[in-house]
Amino acid sequence: MTSPAIPSTPLAQLGEEARYRLLVEAITDYAIYMLDTEGRVVSWNAGAQRLKGYAPAQVLGQDFSRFYTEADRLAGLPARALVTAATQGRFESEGWRLRRDGSRFWALVVIEPIRGEDGSVIGYAKVTRDLSERRAAEESLRRSEAQFRMLVQGVTDYAIYMLDTEGLIASWNAGAQRIKGYSAAEVVGTHFSRFYRPDDRVRGEPANALATAVRDGRFEAEAWRVRKDGSEFRAHVVIDPIRDDAGRTIGFAKVTRDVTEKRAAQRALEQAREALFQSQKLDAIGQLTGGVAHDFNNLLMVVMSSLSLAKRRLPDDPKLVQMIDNALDGARRGAALTQRMLAFARRQDLQPTAVHLPTLVDGMAELLARSLGSGVQVLTELPPGLRAVRVDANQLELALLNLAVNARDAMPDGGRLLLQAHEEDVAIDGLLAPGRYVRLAVVDSGSGMDAATLARATEPFFTTKGAGKGTGLGLAMVHGLAAQSGGRFTLQSQPGQGTTATLWLPVAVEGDVAQGPAHEAAAPAATRPLRVLAVDDDALVLANTAALLEELGHTVLQAGSAEEALRMLGDDPRIDLLVSDHVMPRMTGAQLVAAAQQVRPQLPVVLATGYAELPASLPFSAVRLAKPFDQAELAQAIVRALAAG
Repeated sequence: MTSPAIPSTPLAQLGEEARYRLLVEAITDYAIYMLDTEGRVVSWNAGAQRLKGYAPAQVLGQDFSRFYTEADRLAGLPARALVTAATQGRFESEGWRLRRDGSRFWALVVIEPIRGEDGSVIGYAKVTRDLSERRAAEESLRRSEAQFRMLVQGVTDYAIYMLDTEGLIASWNAGAQRIKGYSAAEVVGTHFSRFYRPDDRVRGEPANALATAVRDGRFEAEAWRVRKDGSEFRAHVVIDPIRDDAGRTIGFAKVTRDVTEKRAAQRALEQAREALFQSQKLDAIGQLTGGVAHDFNNLLMVVMSSLSLAKRRLPDDPKLVQMIDNALDGARRGAALTQRMLAFARRQDLQPTAVHLPTLVDGMAELLARSLGSGVQVLTELPPGLRAVRVDANQLELALLNLAVNARDAMPDGGRLLLQAHEEDVAIDGLLAPGRYVRLAVVDSGSGMDAATLARATEPFFTTKGAGKGTGLGLAMVHGLAAQSGGRFTLQSQPGQGTTATLWLPVAVEGDVAQGPAHEAAAPAATRPLRVLAVDDDALVLANTAALLEELGHTVLQAGSAEEALRMLGDDPRIDLLVSDHVMPRMTGAQLVAAAQQVRPQLPVVLATGYAELPASLPFSAVRLAKPFDQAELAQAIVRALAAG
């Protein structure tokens, strides 16, 4: 079988040499040309002209070294290239070459010797290819890889490293060293399970993490990890599989972040939110409680003053006097209850002084012994050098007595009650203002409280005692006293482990008056008969206040509102004294006092209120009288107002 004949064409009719010449001339992507033995250009194809910019007439007969950079020519590179080709049969390299316009390009150069029939070198064949675009792409890739390495190594907040398919560590960045404590030399080639807790390793957590990453394309978790020094930190871990073009897993990328501080901050935020919620809830209850207590005070005011006046007018009948006294005693107990309600609502009238806790507790020893009984052992740990605190001494005594009685009730079979205190500096914690505090703790060995009971313990009217055995206001009152004094009250308790009640009280500062010895209330001093303007929006309270004043020998004018009182003051210059309620609609008692001072700057004033909050701008001559009050307290307030005026 014969081969098919080659078609008769002009190209086929050319000789072999002519066809090779046409082939070389047709190639434009490569510079293909010949050199003589001295390195002069003797041929020049279209590709050479395109790459280097020279026409044949401009370069034939010229030395090929003109295509080299100055530095390469001075280094003798052109001559060495020819020598290498002649002696080794081939020269190949990459380097910078020059175009006619002086621009550079990156070239792949191949030079091969051309030999005569006797084997001697009679010239050289030179092929040059422009690799500038490829080199730029490679350089870009190298720069990208270098930048990525610098990026990964520059990250110190994250441990970023690679694992092989077996979980052996293949790379290690600076962040990994900072977080975990190991240098690269210590961990590269070791298994990453070394960072897990022993119990996590036993459960197969490391292998499970890699399997999850392969199966799901990602593993993410937050757990405890171990540093080189054995300490633990909370870590957020992400593992991603690294796959080749065929989709096979060839390793893993692992990123670990230390979130210990973040987790602690998050927990602190949650606690603060819970504390805020509790505070807002108690504040809402306090607003309601305070309003009820105010109205209750007005009712008690009417009852107590009416009973006191009625008692003076009774015939000498012991049974009737006893009945009146019982009624008065009940009213006073009601007044004490409203004071507890106001204490919880942080509206009680406090008289803070500098109180030395060891002295105060020592003075309560007999009272505590009588209240707690012989079954409770009372211990104290109160350093004599403890700094004084700024608090109302009487209210603090009542608070401590409440806490002690609660502790006694939690120890029906007897136990131990410890009162201890020490000073602490408090930074910004969101619950106390920064400063110096005394931490006063009352610790019992009683039955303790479960979490549900503890959560509601300071709520008003909440009690676990039987009917008639408690009002549920004791702890609420302590909470209110601490808050109103600029401190804080906390409870810690667990069933069977007793309860610790802690009062944080601010240390007294220079200028706080020291607590003085208690004195019996002095008998009201007699005053001349006065013309008194009594003001109250509650008609019953106003009538009884007027009756008490008349019983003291004063002439009383009555006003049912602040506006009416101002008109009467303007019309009657003979008024000697103003006695007003504070909480009134449209214009409060404090606003009335301020307006009255514009008309009568020297007018003595008694301002009656069941609340603690009164404007700081009240004139010095205004005397505050806590409601409910009796005739003796009213008389003493009048004496103080006249002295101040």
